[in-house]
Amino acid sequence: MNILRIDSSARYTDSVGRDLASRLIDRLDPTGTATVVERDLGAGLSLLDEPTLGAAFTPPEARTADQTQLLAEGQEMIDEIVAADAIVIAMPIYNFSAPASLKAWADQVARAGVTFQYTPNGPEGLLADRPAYVIVTSGGVPIDSPADWATGWIRQFLGFIGISSVTVVEAGQLNTDPEAAVTAARESVANLELATAGSA
Repeated sequence: MNILRIDSSARYTDSVGRDLASRLIDRLDPTGTATVVERDLGAGLSLLDEPTLGAAFTPPEARTADQTQLLAEGQEMIDEIVAADAIVIAMPIYNFSAPASLKAWADQVARAGVTFQYTPNGPEGLLADRPAYVIVTSGGVPIDSPADWATGWIRQFLGFIGISSVTVVEAGQLNTDPEAAVTAARESVANLELATAGSA
């Protein structure tokens, strides 16, 4: 089993999202035999720019070596998704939305003709569906409330590239009653009904 873990919190010490992601992976891989690929967006990644976009819209056979290099980071992240049987994303809500690092990841992963395409009937995701678990943490914003622009966005984005089997684990309003919120989130992870790649 291959598990892709994506952390997007800027916090490392006492990060609730990182803790819950570790707990969830322990449940997905109780024997510790899975391959876990860790993509830590807190360490930073490249933003899209005009040369990179130009390379992405150049047919592969016509790309220069420099253009191929510009797309290498994004291609690596796409390959990580393709190889994963399950995806675990830890996503804090910053200022009502997703962290800039996670949006930058999405911008790199969304590549026309590779992860999605437009058809007469609208956009079509090109990646095979697989279970994706999104751990959403917030200081004060209720998850899936009108003030939460992050959770709906990540569902929409994953569905856009073909991943519709998305399970959200809530750890919201941590600043209101931290102990109760963390306890509830840990219980949710412990009792979560897990899907498998074949059932997605």
